[in-house]
Amino acid sequence: MPGVKVSVLLPAAGSGERIGRGPKAFLEVGGKTLLDWALEGFAWADELVVALPPGRNLDVPGIKTVWGGKTRQQSVFNLVQAATGEVVLVHDVARPFVVRAAVERLLDAVRGSGAATLAVPVPDTLVQEASGEYGAVIPREHYRLVQTPQGFRRELLWNAHQKALAEGLEFTDDAQLVRWQGYPVALVEGDRRMFKITYPEDLLLAEGLAQVWSSSPRPR
Repeated sequence: MPGVKVSVLLPAAGSGERIGRGPKAFLEVGGKTLLDWALEGFAWADELVVALPPGRNLDVPGIKTVWGGKTRQQSVFNLVQAATGEVVLVHDVARPFVVRAAVERLLDAVRGSGAATLAVPVPDTLVQEASGEYGAVIPREHYRLVQTPQGFRRELLWNAHQKALAEGLEFTDDAQLVRWQGYPVALVEGDRRMFKITYPEDLLLAEGLAQVWSSSPRPR
């Protein structure tokens, strides 16, 4: 984003309860932690800020760190407070593989609208559960799976976080928080390689992609 300072914010304080192997950011795939993969993917950014769990340190030159909160939203609050960029990208470390072309599309959208998130179409048939049975089919063309990073003008996101804190409200992601404030959030074409590691079997998929990522030029 020419002429605009970009800060990438990485909340890495999650406990990783669904995988059950400690803080997710410090799990390894392909010989590197998920946090290491994410830091490499955003090495081009003007500023990198990481929220760490209590007792963890990150001895990486040039990386700014803050303490994480009890929830993701509290961690992002701390990250936005510490950021100095005019534009901030909030990215889940659980999505370790960063596709630069998708991020550039996101930055273009933020430049035009002030708030945007990556998203991909729903590939599977989508149904409503009815007491454990196959219910009504939901038209999947009207739905998207939200990815990160999500991008915002820093002041817009900071104001939204302050208001949510004042009202005691929690949101699942920052795009939802900004939209709650009445500000539109653009949907930008994402990339399926930027999938989220949530369950133990996702680590197997990540190991396979890590091998490809390490043996070929980084996808653009």
